Amino acid sequence: MVRVEVKRKAYKQLARLPERDQAAVLAAITGLGNWPACRAVKALTDRSGYRLRVGLYRVLFTVDADQNPVVISVEEVKKRDERTYQ
Repeated sequence: MVRVEVKRKAYKQLARLPERDQAAVLAAITGLGNWPACRAVKALTDRSGYRLRVGLYRVLFTVDADQNPVVISVEEVKKRDERTYQ
């Protein structure tokens, strides 16, 4: 099992989430301790790093030289609607 580091910015973003969602995201971040045998993790195409899907949220992280995940941010997915391309 590896050590998962969470940056201060990610802690602040996590604290602003609803309590129900906080628990789910925190459980997913804890699951990164099984790196690289994690599910629902994909490499980012536009920048270096990975993302983990947790409901309406994405946990963005990188992996340091010792193969430990470093959580950078927790972002909400902006869904497209009928006004997206107008």
